[in-house]
Amino acid sequence: MEAACLRQPQLPHTSRLFEDFSYHFDRVARFYGHHPHDPQGLRDAAAELHYPDDRRAALIQALSHQNDPDSPALRKLAEPGTVAVVTGQQVGLFSGPAYTIYKALTAVRHAERLTEAGIPAVPVFWLATEDHDLAEVDHAWVCGADHQPVMLRASAAAASQQPVGGIHLDNVPLDALRSVLDTFPFGNEIADIVAAAYTPDRTMGVAFRELLKSLLARFGLLYLDPLDEHIRRLGAPLLREAVRNAHDIKTRLLERNGELRASGYHTQVHLEPQTSLVFLLDGNRRITLKSQNGDYLSKERRYSSEELAERADRLSPNALLRPVMQDYLLPTVLYIGGPAELAYFAQAQALYRDLLGRMPVVAHRAGFTLLDARARKLMNRFEIGWPVIFEGEEGIHEHIARRLVPPELQDSQRSIAADIERGLQRYSRDLNAFDPTLASALATSKRKILYQLTKVERKTAREAMRRDARAQSDAKFLAGLLYPNKHLQERYYTILPFLAKYGTSLINSIYEHVNLDCPDHQVLVV
Repeated sequence: MEAACLRQPQLPHTSRLFEDFSYHFDRVARFYGHHPHDPQGLRDAAAELHYPDDRRAALIQALSHQNDPDSPALRKLAEPGTVAVVTGQQVGLFSGPAYTIYKALTAVRHAERLTEAGIPAVPVFWLATEDHDLAEVDHAWVCGADHQPVMLRASAAAASQQPVGGIHLDNVPLDALRSVLDTFPFGNEIADIVAAAYTPDRTMGVAFRELLKSLLARFGLLYLDPLDEHIRRLGAPLLREAVRNAHDIKTRLLERNGELRASGYHTQVHLEPQTSLVFLLDGNRRITLKSQNGDYLSKERRYSSEELAERADRLSPNALLRPVMQDYLLPTVLYIGGPAELAYFAQAQALYRDLLGRMPVVAHRAGFTLLDARARKLMNRFEIGWPVIFEGEEGIHEHIARRLVPPELQDSQRSIAADIERGLQRYSRDLNAFDPTLASALATSKRKILYQLTKVERKTAREAMRRDARAQSDAKFLAGLLYPNKHLQERYYTILPFLAKYGTSLINSIYEHVNLDCPDHQVLVV
């Protein structure tokens, strides 16, 4: 497997905050607790961590309901002084985007490095089961051997605002998945693994967890589902405090948002004075609340802050409070996230100060784009760089088309363009000496002439492409594999088609390429 790197700003839609976090951390350090690229930051975060023995015992008991009670990682976490390296993801269909796996592997790698440095650590995967937007997670994108995107969607009879982790799917598209993956050498094997996880009796959260357990069995991850009643009881004290001090906390959050904007950065989570930091779990619903004059309003009724505080074990944190809740429950020394999550932490630092008195190190997950030999060959043959790939299928198509124009015709085009340019420049000088206003009019005509010439060149390239069906197929193949529907591969496809193509050993190979000391995005030729 060969590897190359792309700097994060080379990727589409990289935010300024994430770019500075990755390469100029000093510019954003005031928004975070510790430096992610300095080993001293981890040592400092570990030293700040005072995790009560009784909470550790309660955590181990709660996790034993979701994990193998005899798990070596669980036994290790039970020991005083063991810290957690945490990551997580929404429980999307068929494991969600491929970067879900990359997050988990990054957490495992960090936990191993910490342990080797004398700080015993275990990797923990937070299952984001509380989110209630089913439309975000009820589908998955896969592809067959032609590497053209195929969306598979599940159906469910879910209640309005029901947390997705507790939903039973009515129709899991296992047959459709098998049909798509069947075009790959290991397609049936991977389809069998998925089918074993997505049994009719399981909820979305449990099926997601079981699939990750199967795919990542050798890496010793622990899994935490916050909808579990034992976890909710364990986290209640923090949520109770958050409700009782909501006004002061939100004031500082709004101040932080202003600081981020004043520094030229975006705020990932929209926040207003009426924004509630918590939802209410009521039966199968996660009820949205609004804050008003110290009380909380749902569409149905009003709650006093004290009334909600008494129901703290039935509360669910919002996106900014969730990481603090997570790190109250766990002895977290390091959190692994994507660009959006790292932006959450820049806002949530105020919550950490007020509610936890400490903040873990936050670090970016490893990112990968997987190429096969055909893709690499095509990129080399047509001299296609990543800027062209990130233009999508149309850009790739036009680039290849220009390369297909016969050399003698390309020479003629360049020669004519150069002759016209020189002739018009000479004419402009002479015309300017005669009448400057006429020279100005010529400049407009020149642009039109050159535009028309370029237009003919594009038509010529398209005609060359039309005559080469294989080249058309090549352009479609590259776009479908590397930038499907103008999305990064890791953010669009699940990992499943790549496992179906190369086998489950691919995960081990990717793990070996997780580089904790490099913030770049990696391109792997498999």
